Order: sequence, then C-alpha cells, then structure tokens
Amino acid sequence: MKNITRHTGKVEHLRRVDTSRNGNPRYEFIIDGYRVYTGVDSMHGYSIQNHEGKEITVTIGYHRNKLTLNTIEKA
Repeated sequence: MKNITRHTGKVEHLRRVDTSRNGNPRYEFIIDGYRVYTGVDSMHGYSIQNHEGKEITVTIGYHRNKLTLNTIEKA
C-alpha cells in the first residue's frame, strides 16, 4: 500500500460492491470527501457496517490504483 494518510470523519454513502473470488464482502464508502474501498478478503468488509454514520479515524492508501482502507478505529 502506498501513500498512506490519516482521516477523521463519518462513514457516508456506504454501499456493497462485488464480492471477492472467495465470496467475502466488499464495500465502498465516503469519508472526509474520499471514496474508499475495503480490501479484497479483508475483515473490514464485515465490520464497516458497524461504523456507518459514526465518527471514526481511518488510514487509507493506494493499493492497485484504488483508495483502500488500511485501518479503522473510533474517533
């Protein structure tokens, strides 16, 4: 993962996107004005729904030219 940055804000516009080859869920959401995706086969795909509309702090970076969630924690 490249260019990792830290952002705080609310998870907005959460929507499910295509699952991984292994059937694990993936999501797309907006935080602090950035459109972010959960990683392929990442546990974040299961936990991101718990943070919808809540104030959180995330680290995000580019993985294969997509802005991808790296870490997530309560703000």
